[in-house]
Amino acid sequence: MAELFPEKCYVLMKQIYLYDTTLRDGTQGESISFSADEKIRIARRLDTLGIHYIEGGWPGSNPKDSEFFQKAQKETFQHATLVAFGSTRKPGILAQYDLNLNALLNSETPAIAIFGKSWPLHVEEIMKNTLEENLFMIRESVAFLVSHDREICYDAEHFFDGYKASPDYALKTLTAAIDGGATTLTLCDTNGGLMLHDVHTILSHVISYVQAISADIRIGVHMHNDCGLAVANTITAVQAGAIQVQGTINGYGERCGNADLVNIIPLLAIKLNYHCMSEEQLKQLKKVSRFVSETANMIPLSNRPFVGESAFAHKGGIHVSAVQINPKSYEHMVPELVGNSREVLISDLSGKSNIEYKAKELNIQLPDDEIAKNISHDIKQLEQRGYKFEGADGSLKLLIHKNLGNFQPAFELEAFRVFIEKTRDLPCSAHAVIKISVGDQKGEIIAAEGKGPVSALDNALRKALKRFFPHIDTMHLMDFKVRVIDGRDGTAAKVRVLISSRNEENIWTTIGVSEDVIEASWEALADSFQYILNENDIAPFKES
Repeated sequence: MAELFPEKCYVLMKQIYLYDTTLRDGTQGESISFSADEKIRIARRLDTLGIHYIEGGWPGSNPKDSEFFQKAQKETFQHATLVAFGSTRKPGILAQYDLNLNALLNSETPAIAIFGKSWPLHVEEIMKNTLEENLFMIRESVAFLVSHDREICYDAEHFFDGYKASPDYALKTLTAAIDGGATTLTLCDTNGGLMLHDVHTILSHVISYVQAISADIRIGVHMHNDCGLAVANTITAVQAGAIQVQGTINGYGERCGNADLVNIIPLLAIKLNYHCMSEEQLKQLKKVSRFVSETANMIPLSNRPFVGESAFAHKGGIHVSAVQINPKSYEHMVPELVGNSREVLISDLSGKSNIEYKAKELNIQLPDDEIAKNISHDIKQLEQRGYKFEGADGSLKLLIHKNLGNFQPAFELEAFRVFIEKTRDLPCSAHAVIKISVGDQKGEIIAAEGKGPVSALDNALRKALKRFFPHIDTMHLMDFKVRVIDGRDGTAAKVRVLISSRNEENIWTTIGVSEDVIEASWEALADSFQYILNENDIAPFKES
């Protein structure tokens, strides 16, 4: 990191261990589910990222987790230790006869995490157990697993609530885990209600208490986000002396989620200068965050700190002008440290600086300030009509070239017609007929069908263009979004259509706006083809 912040001298502080529970606690989040194969793929990425402990799930609780641990036995992790998760033995039985504990051993992971109760309310009122038996359960369960040569992390569930209710008993539960042979004690804010001012006080007392028993015990924390403080509480705990942090990628988890490791890692490594992973591993953070989002089928948050698409995005002209002079003027860190990059947004708030920056980013040379002002004026006029160029670089590039007077369309529309047919219980069918011209050549009428009107139009246009541009099949539509701009007009409202397309080398997005969703879709679709055909110099831009 020193080369990216040459004026700052880094002296590495103590090691912080990263414990990821995305594959277990993260899957308790609403709408999140991973197959066993998906969990394997995520575990591989977490290992490459440099995570120290990967909690894979609860073996024996469901077939999917059992399958994962069977598959994981064939994996070789370079950095991470795989962890199986479960609970202490049930009341009134010997640990060696507990099915849960034996399932943990059968997972054959080098480390095991088990949780036990710290709060008398849970022990007596919820479990209908005695406080003394609960201590036996913790001690005997840990000792049984340790006797099978496993590294044991004890999760003290509801620890902070338990400590506030009865600090003496909460500490006795930790003593029981230490007596059993646990090497790590994780203090859990299971309900997510912990306030910042309590973290340092409780952690300081716990660490002093534990170190008086054994200086080798590692203290960790597991925070939930029900008050929006999971990350802040985790960082405060580290500053109070905790050396292991639990969390999930993107903060996925039950209710309001878990502490987000994607936030925690750069805070520790960059802001506070703790050692938790290498510089090269840190640069993978955005990719890992996006990979887990895609695997979970969750839309990545554009405003996610550090790795979101908007984390280093600048829209106001004054901001962009300042960033061009010195990025530190409006950026708290170098985005490349976490694999992100600076983004300049184009909108009706854009000034000349935005246009000049964006043109440079798109490898376009603007001859003078007047052109930049004209482009800015056109964008503001179009955005009055509902266009948004922030996420439509393809259409923006075409607009810039049109202003420069060096755009030559690869094709022009003569006419199209779309038919939708619905028959009783059968699904709708769509057919499109299109006629285009390419240069001096008039295209013939081409028909195609599709799974919807836009699909039919896409297929018809593709068939028509293939006569002139045979390689067009390398281009594919990747995403299709429709947004109602103002819903007060009901079904007559104006809509904005964004189409993302890709080929083997590039991804681009184009936009269309109209009261007619088909017309808006056609505009975005046509621009998508115009963009790539001009990019490939099939119908080259004229020289300025």
